Amino acid sequence: MILNRKQIKKEVEKGLVEDYPHLETHLQPNGFDITVGEIHRFKEPGRLDFSNSEREIPETEKIEPERKNKEDDYRWWKLQKGSYKIKTNERFNMPNDLAGIVFPRSSLLRMGCTTETGVWDAGFSGKAEFILMVMNEEVEIKENARVAQLLFVTTEEVEDGYRGVYGE
Repeated sequence: MILNRKQIKKEVEKGLVEDYPHLETHLQPNGFDITVGEIHRFKEPGRLDFSNSEREIPETEKIEPERKNKEDDYRWWKLQKGSYKIKTNERFNMPNDLAGIVFPRSSLLRMGCTTETGVWDAGFSGKAEFILMVMNEEVEIKENARVAQLLFVTTEEVEDGYRGVYGE
């Protein structure tokens, strides 16, 4: 079952999501909008194997957004065609009976961009990172822009939640 707005709000109030800019804006009928905290450019290639013993996550460099006007409270990233790593504003605390599936927001798709991420396992805790693919020649994204929507899916409680290296 996918949680609805009322169920998500109740879980957020219990600590499911922290560090969100504005709860009522984040809440959707069947999901929670995720916002951009940082954007990074990949600096080198990565490596992936079956056991992760030879895994090498590529280094990235943070791209600093710029103000369009001195009066602006928030800055903008101007991104050329390519792939980028997004770090979210929000911190997620997935209990052992919820998993997450993330989709790009339709507004992002209409601009020639999409997001990619894996399944968010039950037990994951931390700020999320995922890929932003810019397929248009250029796009501008403002700080705190809502770029993806997280669906919370109920599951039988797992014995051992997420044990990867990417949670905080």
